[in-house]
Amino acid sequence: MNNKNLKIGIIGAGIQGVCSGLFLQKKGFDITLFDREEPGSFASYGNAGHFSLYASIQLNRPDVLKDVPKMLLSTNGPLAIKWNYFLKMIPWFIKFIKNCNSKSMMHTTKNMHQILDLSLSSYDELFKDIDTSDLVESRGIIYFWNNENLKIREMEMKIRDELGVKQQALKPHEIHDLEPNINKIYHGGVFYPNAKHTTNPRKLLLRLFDLFKKNGGKFEKQNVQDISFSEGQPIIKTEKDSYKFEKALIACGAFSKKLTDQVGEKIPLDTERGYHVHFENMTHLLSRPVIYLNKATAITPMQQGLRVAGTVEFGGLENPPSKKRIQNIINNAKTMLPQLEGKKHSDEWLGFRPTVPDYLPVIGASKNYKNLFYSFGHQHLGWTLGAISGKIVSGLMAEENTNLDLSAYSSQRFST
Repeated sequence: MNNKNLKIGIIGAGIQGVCSGLFLQKKGFDITLFDREEPGSFASYGNAGHFSLYASIQLNRPDVLKDVPKMLLSTNGPLAIKWNYFLKMIPWFIKFIKNCNSKSMMHTTKNMHQILDLSLSSYDELFKDIDTSDLVESRGIIYFWNNENLKIREMEMKIRDELGVKQQALKPHEIHDLEPNINKIYHGGVFYPNAKHTTNPRKLLLRLFDLFKKNGGKFEKQNVQDISFSEGQPIIKTEKDSYKFEKALIACGAFSKKLTDQVGEKIPLDTERGYHVHFENMTHLLSRPVIYLNKATAITPMQQGLRVAGTVEFGGLENPPSKKRIQNIINNAKTMLPQLEGKKHSDEWLGFRPTVPDYLPVIGASKNYKNLFYSFGHQHLGWTLGAISGKIVSGLMAEENTNLDLSAYSSQRFST
């Protein structure tokens, strides 16, 4: 296939869109990015900043079902729902429940591992062209937990061992040796030595975006209203103009569903709302990211301070931020690091994690239009999977062969 000057439009200028644009440029395509905001304004700004290559086990586990009612009813638990959104979530929850069994869990786990295992090497292909020395650190990541659900923790570690994930079980004294400022609330933990993190997700994304522009990429700060087709070629319509391309990619995270609905695909995409705050001038308390698994709260040393991120809230795209959820992660942070007591926080942020019920991303061609492609639905791992998803979808758009089995990520799985 001759890619020279072939025009591709990408909707979404977050980590998925920018990485996809860069890999498509490597193949000779002429790329235009569209976004209603500046690049990196949504989840690519506010995430925890982790490159979590180990995180193949997702939420669709059999044990989760018995815990969900308790978590939803708890005011300080890791899971919450905006009750005015409950009825809208019922179809998604039904599909999610059908995926909470051992067979589906392992299907998700194996297919997540396939791409997570390639995630860092795919980023390396992009990072070699920019300076990341002040933005990416290789200090590993620590997860720790209390004495609840210990059998589940054992199961998770066993599965990751079988997949070949490098991990080191930690006893309480070993957690203390690595991070002495953490409150001794832990029963055990695990260290992922190969994991990395960024000290500023948005700044890192903007360096990739600058590379995209340097390579001839174009950016249109416009709100895409719909996609139509003329002789099989996609037309992206904004509030200002219409743009015709040979091919198009929808990569706008939780906002993708509006567009996929328009082209006749009812993909069960919804959003897990997550929050963050910063504690400035406190980065000396930690050497690396730490996650309190029972509370679904992560603390990452960043340029802005200690970023506290976490919780899952089902509430759609329109509901305002929940002060209770923000206070919840603040309380969790102070439990984890008592030195934060009495310290002021800043930058109360709400973001949207795009999630489908089987917890696998949607990567590949549209069911109905051969020149339309998707890359969204990466839930908590959008940042980690940005480069590998871009590499995969660029290969598909270039009509190249691959030795990966990509069927599990196809949107057609929702048609059966």
